[in-house]
Amino acid sequence: MKERSKSQEELMAETREMLVPYADELRTSVGIVQAFSGGGFRNANVQFLITGPDLSKLEEYSEQILQKMKTIPDAVDVDSTLIAGKPEIQLEINRAVAADLGVRVGDISAALNTLVAGQEATTFNQGSNQYKVRVRAINDYRTDVEGLSRLIVPSSKLGWVSLDRLVTTEPGTGPSSIERTNRQRQVTLLANTRPGGSAASITSEIDNFVRQLNLPSGYKTGYVGQSKEMGRAGFYFLLAFALSFVFMYIVLAAQFESFIHPVTILLTLPLSVPFGIFSLLVAGQTVNIFSGLGLLLLFGVVKKNAILQIDHTNNLRAKGMSRYDAIIQSNRDRLRPILMTTLALVAGMIPLVLSTGAGSGTNRSIGVLVVGGQSLCLLLTLLAVPVFYSIFDDLAEMRLFQYVSRFSDWLFGGIRRTFAAATGSVFGRD
Repeated sequence: MKERSKSQEELMAETREMLVPYADELRTSVGIVQAFSGGGFRNANVQFLITGPDLSKLEEYSEQILQKMKTIPDAVDVDSTLIAGKPEIQLEINRAVAADLGVRVGDISAALNTLVAGQEATTFNQGSNQYKVRVRAINDYRTDVEGLSRLIVPSSKLGWVSLDRLVTTEPGTGPSSIERTNRQRQVTLLANTRPGGSAASITSEIDNFVRQLNLPSGYKTGYVGQSKEMGRAGFYFLLAFALSFVFMYIVLAAQFESFIHPVTILLTLPLSVPFGIFSLLVAGQTVNIFSGLGLLLLFGVVKKNAILQIDHTNNLRAKGMSRYDAIIQSNRDRLRPILMTTLALVAGMIPLVLSTGAGSGTNRSIGVLVVGGQSLCLLLTLLAVPVFYSIFDDLAEMRLFQYVSRFSDWLFGGIRRTFAAATGSVFGRD
């Protein structure tokens, strides 16, 4: 990587351009080679699965969705695992003749399976190694119709009967392989994401296509591979976000002994999300699981700055200062620690933003979001928090909120007295 001037994404884009003239002749996929899987179609970013009982219907539906997928701007290397049109020899058993000659259909199937696919006969041991012995016809007989005619099957009346007396051969075409999931035939549609694109936008478009297609009962769709794992990761990430808000509210409510001030602090967190996303867009990064981790870090710092301001404002008001003067004085007093926190965090993330070695793409997503988001959220902390504080302080003077305030004072006062009594008994206090 250090010996070339172009990035991996640029090389992939150039390779796709080179392969455009051969799109009708070759099936190609340009993607990042995985460390343990070796690359190929199965490493596609988006893998959409269709299952159903009828293979011809699956081919029809998958082809319609495939053509729609090719129109999605973010999708490249669109392909399908169903490769139809491969030449084959179709055998049709004459069941009446087979019954007259005393040949069972199952014996014909077993003989053909042994001829083409082979059958494990025994095992061969050599030292500490064990090898399977598979019986199969040689290649010339497996690829020639004449070889099929020489195959013999057992008969209860004649002993052995040649296969050409029981079946008729007819050339045709069919799929190169038939895959199954949960005993249902399946077709997987594959696509990679263009540089700067989003897999989420591709899956969203595919879902719209499938709803318009209105598949009949018995045919099911879903995502597998990276698409399925990204969906699960996104769900659990949103769950972690929701739980973090709940836990932060509980801790802040206990710290400030109020139900109102935690809301003032937590309102800054949703407002910090657009700043982080804007930073990613400016730097050409995508929203992924790593930038989501950076967003969690951004939440922690923004929340801490808001706590510094509100806690100091409450202390100043407790000393008799008016609300407006307390807010102004709190901003002045807390400006230095907030700037120190912001500069320290931004300086610590700059090496991640400027890194160019292995894994720099992952590091850059986190660094860009934290650096840009925290720099922009500095204005949010200094301007939005005082405004929220004033608004909710006015609401606290309403009759309903006064009841809530009295209840919170009673609740947290009881908790504080209980805790003091418990700690006093533990340490032997009177």
